[in-house]
Amino acid sequence: MIKDYFIDKVLATTVVGSYPVVKGSGLRGLFDPLHAAVETAVADQIAAGIDIISDGQVRGDMIQVFASALPGIKGQEIIGKVQSASGPITVGDTKYARAKAAKVKGIITGPTTIAHSLHISTPMYRNREELALDIAAALVPEAKALQAAGVTLLQIDEPIFSTGMADLTVGKQAIDLITASLRIPSCMHVCGNLGNILDEILKFNVNVLDFEFANNHANLDLLSRRDLAGRMIGYGCVDSSIERIETVSEIKKRIEKGIEIFDPRVMLIDPDCGMRMRSHQAAFAKLKNMVTAAKEVRLAL
Repeated sequence: MIKDYFIDKVLATTVVGSYPVVKGSGLRGLFDPLHAAVETAVADQIAAGIDIISDGQVRGDMIQVFASALPGIKGQEIIGKVQSASGPITVGDTKYARAKAAKVKGIITGPTTIAHSLHISTPMYRNREELALDIAAALVPEAKALQAAGVTLLQIDEPIFSTGMADLTVGKQAIDLITASLRIPSCMHVCGNLGNILDEILKFNVNVLDFEFANNHANLDLLSRRDLAGRMIGYGCVDSSIERIETVSEIKKRIEKGIEIFDPRVMLIDPDCGMRMRSHQAAFAKLKNMVTAAKEVRLAL
């Protein structure tokens, strides 16, 4: 069973990634104003009881965090051949999280999502498909560095896939370039409605498929008629798009609907998406209620 690689707990909890930015102050904040935000994100996830935490992804926009570090990209423009960064991009914050928690997921923004978020201003690339493959190759060192830092799981975020704008055949090749370089399990997060893409997404070579179900109820029905082929499911059961804090009872009902379809041993419980846009109070309360709901369902099994 895939779960044996990284978690031995039924209905284990995790996060998709981002957390509200809570900046620090004082002299320390002058040198690294966002380190306090990392500390808060990590501390909150641990306090909430999350089993596999993240570093909080507090350093900025999911595209620019990576794009700004890759040669060949300037601002929103592709100006030359995209190459690997001169050093690790997210590893410092990930190592901090690793020092505080036993299990941490590394997170990389997907190459196809990055490719579709930038403007090609060079004859080096004829299309976004060629660009995505070079971005994937450029991200391999980051994936390896996160693995070396001791992450339990590497998550690749590809929100562009649900829009129908991306070539999923090339998208799969790009993901394969990254996951083939790893010894640890991989996860792919795709938010949105899966109606037109699910059959293709199920062909991807990842160990965990992470989807949203709280804000996209139709996804559960779609998955009920598909075979996960031995993979785990990241089960989004908290709506990240709203400020309202769902009750433990609401979240429990969503999880219970999930275990009518999936073996609870292959379910990772998490929010639909990142919670960067939520208030600090709401984000923490949502995580805490999610952990409590998962625990109550687990005890009832």
